[in-house]
Amino acid sequence: MNWKRKSTLCEGAVMMLLLSHMTTALDVPLDPKVLEGLPQPPTITHQSPKDYIIDPRENIVIHCEAKGKPHPSFSWTRNGSHFDVEKDPKVFTKPNSGTLVIDISEEKAEAYEGVYQCTVRNEHGTAVSNNIVIRQSKSPLWSKERNEPVTVQVGVSLILHCRPPMGLPPPIIFWMDNNFQRLPQNSRVSQALNGDLYFSNVLVEDTRNDYICYARFPHTQTIQQKQPITVNVLDDRPAAERTPSFMHPTGPNSTSMVLRGETLELECIADGLPTPEISWTRVSGDLPGDRFSFQKFQKMLKIIEVTEADAGDYRCLARNRLGSAQHIITVVVKAAPFWISAPRNLILAPKETGMLICHVGGNPKPTITWSVNGVPIENSPNDPSRKVEDNKIILSDVQAGSSAVYQCNASNEFGYLLANAFVNVLAEPPRVLTPPNNLYQVISNRQAMLDCASFGSPIPKITWFKDGQTAILDGDSYVLHENGSLQINPAQPLNSGKYTCVATNTLGNKENHVFLEVKEPTRILKQPEYKVVQRGSRAVFECKVKHDPSLIPTLTWLKDNGELPDDERFVVDSDSLTIIDVAEEDEGTYTCIMNTTLDKDSASARLTVVEATPTPPIVYERPDPPRDLELTDQREQSVQLTWIPGDEHNSPTQLFLVQYEDSLHQPGVWHNMTEAPGTSATAQLDLSPYVYYSFRVLALNDVGMSEPSTPSRQYRTNPSQPDDNPSDVEVAGTEPNNLVISWKELTGLQSNGPGLQYKVSWRQKETEEDWTSVIVANVSQYVVTGAPTFIPYEVTVQAFNDYGHGPKPGVVFGYSGEDRPMVAPENVKVLVQSSTMAEVHWEPIPPSAVRGRMLGYKVSYWKEKSLQKEDSRPKEKKELTFSGNETEGRLPDLHPYSQYSVNVRAFNGKGDGPANDDLKFETPEGVPGAPAFLRIIDLNLDSLTVEWGPPEDEYGRLTGYTLKYQPINSTDELKEMTLLANETSISLENLKYSTRYMFYLNAMTIKGSGPVVTTAITIVDEALVRPAVETGKGTESPSHPISPVTQSVQPPFYKARPVGPVFRNVNYSLEEDHAIINWEYTGEENNVYVEYMLDNSKEAWKREAVNGSRTYQLKNLKAGVVYKVRVVANNHADLTVHSTEELLITVPAMASRQVDIATQGWFIGLMCAIALLILVLLIVCFIKRNKGGKYPVKEKEEAHQDPEIQPMKEDDGTFGEYSDTEDHKPLKGSRTPSNGTVKKDDSDDSLVDYGEGGDGQFNEDGSFIGQYSGKKEKDTQEGNESSEAPSPVNAMNSFV
Repeated sequence: MNWKRKSTLCEGAVMMLLLSHMTTALDVPLDPKVLEGLPQPPTITHQSPKDYIIDPRENIVIHCEAKGKPHPSFSWTRNGSHFDVEKDPKVFTKPNSGTLVIDISEEKAEAYEGVYQCTVRNEHGTAVSNNIVIRQSKSPLWSKERNEPVTVQVGVSLILHCRPPMGLPPPIIFWMDNNFQRLPQNSRVSQALNGDLYFSNVLVEDTRNDYICYARFPHTQTIQQKQPITVNVLDDRPAAERTPSFMHPTGPNSTSMVLRGETLELECIADGLPTPEISWTRVSGDLPGDRFSFQKFQKMLKIIEVTEADAGDYRCLARNRLGSAQHIITVVVKAAPFWISAPRNLILAPKETGMLICHVGGNPKPTITWSVNGVPIENSPNDPSRKVEDNKIILSDVQAGSSAVYQCNASNEFGYLLANAFVNVLAEPPRVLTPPNNLYQVISNRQAMLDCASFGSPIPKITWFKDGQTAILDGDSYVLHENGSLQINPAQPLNSGKYTCVATNTLGNKENHVFLEVKEPTRILKQPEYKVVQRGSRAVFECKVKHDPSLIPTLTWLKDNGELPDDERFVVDSDSLTIIDVAEEDEGTYTCIMNTTLDKDSASARLTVVEATPTPPIVYERPDPPRDLELTDQREQSVQLTWIPGDEHNSPTQLFLVQYEDSLHQPGVWHNMTEAPGTSATAQLDLSPYVYYSFRVLALNDVGMSEPSTPSRQYRTNPSQPDDNPSDVEVAGTEPNNLVISWKELTGLQSNGPGLQYKVSWRQKETEEDWTSVIVANVSQYVVTGAPTFIPYEVTVQAFNDYGHGPKPGVVFGYSGEDRPMVAPENVKVLVQSSTMAEVHWEPIPPSAVRGRMLGYKVSYWKEKSLQKEDSRPKEKKELTFSGNETEGRLPDLHPYSQYSVNVRAFNGKGDGPANDDLKFETPEGVPGAPAFLRIIDLNLDSLTVEWGPPEDEYGRLTGYTLKYQPINSTDELKEMTLLANETSISLENLKYSTRYMFYLNAMTIKGSGPVVTTAITIVDEALVRPAVETGKGTESPSHPISPVTQSVQPPFYKARPVGPVFRNVNYSLEEDHAIINWEYTGEENNVYVEYMLDNSKEAWKREAVNGSRTYQLKNLKAGVVYKVRVVANNHADLTVHSTEELLITVPAMASRQVDIATQGWFIGLMCAIALLILVLLIVCFIKRNKGGKYPVKEKEEAHQDPEIQPMKEDDGTFGEYSDTEDHKPLKGSRTPSNGTVKKDDSDDSLVDYGEGGDGQFNEDGSFIGQYSGKKEKDTQEGNESSEAPSPVNAMNSFV
């Protein structure tokens, strides 16, 4: 058997623990007395780092600490040679240690630089340390240089080089000014990793003479300063903007190498104006989670703890508004050797076998070499029990006294790893190190840990027993740890008792006894409640507690988390706190704490002190949630749940609702489980196997449901076999050669245990063949392939898990998959019954050819052509379906006098079978369809022409037409005419004028007459026609006769309506200001209305009831207006069910039939008299104005002249208020001066110049009466173009 061993050491003694095949183990502290006399090879416990940089101002200390039994000795080598410590007075070692201390106070540290290695020996082996490289830290001065001033044009890029001296370790670089202030950096100006200062573009304000680079050396804490650099920025021409380009690194690509575990720093610095923005992406993949960050204003990408997965291409993108540039950095990840699994110390018993494994990683792959006791293994004495295989050493059948220390060295070009692992060969019988008869006490439902620390070689095996019975297995609530400890989680009262641990190896065994007591938890059953107490009254807080009787409780009260005041008003009883004569300072939070030696419980309540007030009204609220849920009486499939009810808030609890969560199958989902009366605080719960239950309780009162309680602890039930099989088992085929078996899977709650699977079995029905079975899991169907077509099967589906099978399943029947029928029906015949009906007959296909569930037959038929004429309409195929037991069917709605094709095919659940060959048949002639149109042309006083079109569907050879007509609403006899088939028009004479006629026309074949089309027309009396005269225009002869009775915007063309609609033959006629609407109506509704509205109007339709008539007169229509008119029929709910198309009726502007008074003699005489009177008045006014007289109002104005009224123009002699240059035209026959002006002294005032609107009047002396207008308004129009109604004067002007 292979064993892995591990040991630890306590103070001054060796501590060993033998490990079996476990990957981890728990160290057990060993009593030093137990280990007295046990040998141990040396183990190095502390050493200096491999690369040790020293401070030359301090002594050199090289650590080397080790342990072993007996205590080991130490020696050193330097640069590969023995280093004799005793010969150098400046070097000494610490007592009982190999640590070197070198005094360099009088010596230069460089003298002791080199590679040191510590060797540790005792009689059981030799261990060696790492090679420790000692180097002195260095902080060299800056080389002397003279920095010339840098002069650049504004906007260009710039690099200020630092070039610090190389120190050990490298210095930290930063830029400052003369005042030791750091130079500000941003996205435009930043410092690179090499210390140089980069400007993406320079600004005028970058001009300064104190750019100083500093280098700080951390070991010596010294700072070196470079000579200041002066930068002058010229601003003598504008800076030209440019797209980004990279200043560092250069070119489109670069490579960066980094070691695994180190930090990767990639930087991109770009030139450009405006300043570019830098962004980073990984070419293939995302950046590594939370290990990356952007620094230096996005110019540097930093990735910590680099792994091999970080290798690849990284893109940095520089962008400004003019464009962008990119640079790809290829990252190569190498790795110094690193431990995957370092070799571990082995403790073997004689004759045992062990293995040392040196499992390392690295890139390139490390080279592994082995040494034993510090000597390369190939140079060490041959050992037949030892075998080296690459990174392993296998030790077989080891012998006593063969202890040794092995060294594994793994190296590549980036470093090395060195590990020491000893092999200690011991033979020791088992020892139990845990004190005997330990008593463990725990609280119920908590974890119990029983210790059994042991030692022995070989490693002892630990076995536990309870009460001297059979051994306790690892599982259920018991967990056996590697160190021998037994964990019980959760501990229940039934777990109390005596436990025995036995340690056994090949050299013997040892046992130890411990005891476990599981105690009931401490619980506060009645918590203190929130109190609002009036000052001076009494406050009582209750705290009733339940605890384990064997534990001694201690009750403590706190106020605001501190001790109670030392006041006799505070009285503490066994289960309450009473405060007498409450004062304001008593307000606060009071906490009741019940302590036992194992646990405690606490509850708090607040006390509020108020002044005496009337009793507040009772407030009813939802109850508080129950608390302190506890599981007792725990059984295999039941448990009792108890709880403490919350505050009812003045409304009694009606019931408690218990809910459960199954965290194994449906975590986070709560289900209702049971209800308990409001007076109860317990519930007995029936449980299912293999469920991780958590319970919670809600309380319900008249106000509502409380919030859920805090969930109980988890309670796990043991697994068992399923109680149910899958339900809804269905058997059906989806393909001709398969059988699909489907079912509804069991839920996690129904599984009853792990490893739920289903046993699916099937066989052909009514056969004696064996069942075929498969086992499936996590599916709800199984497909059986290779099954015969449509064969009955028997199927069962049974559930089982790791703990057994479910009940015997029931048998379900079903069929395998169907295939389409194989043959077409035979002996298909067609019997023509009439011109529109035929019967088709066939013989059923044999059952063997159905190959599935026979669903029926499909008969397809279509019209090939008409026997009368060519028919270009597409052939519409019709299909009828008949049940499977039918062998004949009727083909309805055939077209007469046509040729048809028909075929029949069977179909099942899979689809249609083949059809028989198409069978043709012909239908006899039938009655024709309606004529294509019917219209009236050549309408005269007593004659007209009727024109029509042949029917679109003649359905045979036409024999002629029948035309009937008669006046509407007349008792005249209906006249009938039989016309030839080739006629399409006829002229009718001797008709009555001003009479409305109805015409009926139908076509005929030898089978009879077809449907009738109708139309109506009014015969016109041309003697009543009057030409229409537009307003303001002379008489014109109309271009065509216009009837005063019927006038239409469209030509008198009437197309026959199709037979079927309830409204037909809708037309209208106009008579002056009203329209007559005519229609035919065959509907049942009695609520018929004429609706009309103005065309393009948004108003609602106006409605007129027609009271059963077929004619209606719309009155009071406006001339020259277009109306929309329709006839509608409404149902009893006043909803429109039938409607005609909308008619557009234009009412023409009709000439007035009134006598034109302008042609009457008396009117002409009156107009002449008025004209003569006006002429006399105008002559008088003209004479008065030429006399130059002044009106009194003008004299008054001149006496009191307004200084603001000044002459407008001196040269034309006009005044601001009395201008004669108005645009009033003189009457014909009046005179004006030849130059068109009047002298300043002349009075040419117009009468209308002194009033508003010419309404002034004269006194008897001729003076003007009226309000004088301060400013006269000029007329805006000439002549008599007034908007007022025409006056006789206007009429006179029309004669001039």
